[in-house]
Amino acid sequence: MNSQKPVRKTRGPSETKAQQWHDVVKIGRTHLEDAVPLTVGQEWSGYAHQLHQAIDRVTRSAEGLLELAMGGTAVGTGLNAPPGFGEQVAAEIADATGYPFTTAQNKFAAQGGLDAMVGASAGLRALAVPLMKIANDIRWLASGPRCGLDELVLPANEPGSSIMPGKVNPTQCEAMVMVCIQVLSEDQAIAFAGTQGNFELNAMRPVIINNFLHAATILGDACVKMREYCIEGIQLNRDQIDSYVDRSLMLVTALSPVIGYDKASAIAHKANNEDTTLRAAALASGYVSAEDFDRIVRPAAMAGQS
Repeated sequence: MNSQKPVRKTRGPSETKAQQWHDVVKIGRTHLEDAVPLTVGQEWSGYAHQLHQAIDRVTRSAEGLLELAMGGTAVGTGLNAPPGFGEQVAAEIADATGYPFTTAQNKFAAQGGLDAMVGASAGLRALAVPLMKIANDIRWLASGPRCGLDELVLPANEPGSSIMPGKVNPTQCEAMVMVCIQVLSEDQAIAFAGTQGNFELNAMRPVIINNFLHAATILGDACVKMREYCIEGIQLNRDQIDSYVDRSLMLVTALSPVIGYDKASAIAHKANNEDTTLRAAALASGYVSAEDFDRIVRPAAMAGQS
């Protein structure tokens, strides 16, 4: 929240997975369609960096909460307050909490608007957004095991669904998505309440505080549970990942600089229409030799691994 109590940036499980799987080549997806290769580690490094950035935003957004309106009394003038009252109260609260609370520089702004509270809620929103994206990615990548993507294997926290024995549902991911929906909704309520100040006072503090504390509590709890019961136990289905790489048509992208976009596109369409491998289609097209194909179309190299 501040320099006295910094957020600890220890290596989290997403970073651990990124390092563990740094050399596992997989097929990327854009627009929900097959794309060029990357590594599982690169994909997870993206998740880790998103979370680090979100934590920074939460930390920065909370700094405005350290300015206290106490001492402004009715309209911000400090009428009837003893001299130094605001400063003394801020010092007492700082001493009790260990955070550097100060008296607000401008009591009129602090009482007439609740902008710092709205900003702090925006920090939670900035965390909820990538968390929802990551949770959805994981449950899509774990879909299956026979009729889905089946790249990730989730921990079996439950014995099965209510009717289908042995079915492993992505319950922690679903819980995270629901929590994020709630947090985003409460952020909207907070932002709306922040607009409702009239003249020298915004009286909407109770609804803002209630929503903010609830959002922070459930989001923090969801993060702990997601880490413990999902992220730490995730495994890879290497056979499925390797199979997708072998079957991918988008590896043809590596040929574009050599034979041109149109010829590379024709190869991809030929392979897809004839249900054959990209290599077979490329050789049948006559646009590239077997030697050149094997030299150019190397998934690991396309992912920057060699």
